[in-house]
Amino acid sequence: MNPPDLLVICASALIAVFFLLTLLAVVMRLLMAVYPAKVEGIEPATLAAVAAAAAFAFPGTRVTNVEEIR
Repeated sequence: MNPPDLLVICASALIAVFFLLTLLAVVMRLLMAVYPAKVEGIEPATLAAVAAAAAFAFPGTRVTNVEEIR
């Protein structure tokens, strides 16, 4: 195989990868537009994790209020 042939193969593979990634990004954007995520608040598992982390970092503390800042 000649070096210019290898260069052409590598360049075409790189272009193909970027094309496929662009196509997947467009499909994901369309799916997110059709099926938007529901925003309902903080999940109980997240609250439990925050409380456990606070209790581990500062023994004897209680988490009384958690607010989500957007």
